[in-house]
Amino acid sequence: MQNPTPNHFRPLGTSGLQVSTICLGTMTWGTQNTEAQAHEQIATALAEGITFWDTAEMYPTNPVKAETMGNTESIIGNWFAKAGGRDKIILATKITGPGRYKLRDESNITPATLREAVTASLHRLQTEYIDLYQLHWPNRGSYHFGQQWAYAGPHSTILNQRTPKVLDDMRATITTLGELIKEGKIRHWGLSNDTSWGVMTMLRLCDELGVPRPVSIQNEYSLACRLFEPDLAEVCLRENIGLLVWSPLAGGLLTGKYFGGAVPEGSRGSLAGYSGRHRNTPLAQAAYDAYTIVARNHGLNSAQMAIAFTLAMPFCPSSIIGATTLEQLRTNIAARDVVLSPEVMEDIEKVRHQYPMPY
Repeated sequence: MQNPTPNHFRPLGTSGLQVSTICLGTMTWGTQNTEAQAHEQIATALAEGITFWDTAEMYPTNPVKAETMGNTESIIGNWFAKAGGRDKIILATKITGPGRYKLRDESNITPATLREAVTASLHRLQTEYIDLYQLHWPNRGSYHFGQQWAYAGPHSTILNQRTPKVLDDMRATITTLGELIKEGKIRHWGLSNDTSWGVMTMLRLCDELGVPRPVSIQNEYSLACRLFEPDLAEVCLRENIGLLVWSPLAGGLLTGKYFGGAVPEGSRGSLAGYSGRHRNTPLAQAAYDAYTIVARNHGLNSAQMAIAFTLAMPFCPSSIIGATTLEQLRTNIAARDVVLSPEVMEDIEKVRHQYPMPY
């Protein structure tokens, strides 16, 4: 076991918080992992100094079901009730955006649903405050979750929405978040699955309304998905907003275990209802294999190389990892100490040029 060092922590935007560079992801807790297994993961992560945890009210996933929504937060709350230590953890959760994953009658994020969702999360998490409260995706929609190919064009529901209505909606959300901060129910807030326009508009409206700005954005980013560059990357660097990377392993496809199209029994890719099938295309598989070959050529673990790549970016304070076994968890945590040489980065860029947008 390796004790965490100061290099294992980074500032989160303008929050004043120091977060562990590895963030403990929790979306498998309650489906692929039992509560007992989740608590084993927590104990293992804590022993390694992982004090930043991310969850969401709609978790667990793989698949998302109405009857299991909220169970992951309850698993975390049960840990606090049993073991304590809430004050040593930076805890992040999210309110679900509009769409088919509904926890309430009204699916949009509104002042009323924000308050309802925060109250419910506090109850399930068995805590009096949430360190980082995130909008899982904006009311106007998102290009993430495999939707980027339909994002633009005449049929885009996102781009066809009237801007004044969108701005009024943002103002209502920001005002309520400011009230929740004053009430001590949340300490900071962040965005997720948003765009450059969304971030810059939110910042402008926060300044207009006198509400604290978002300190983070949680978007997909990996060797195989670099949509964050260059626009959002510059926004985050110049406005001091931290990227919390989700899916740094492209749903596990960058671990090397799917090399050559293999689908190991019990892996996420083998599950019925697996939501990441948009990543499983022949072109994407070729890219994953190419990155695996880079790792092998340099004597690196494929998963660690992929996570280390995200942490090498100046706009990324923390990368969110998920695991279904303790072995996977320990492997992923160890990525924080992997430094990619210029030669590795050069080979990574060669693959990127060959497969610039695999999925």
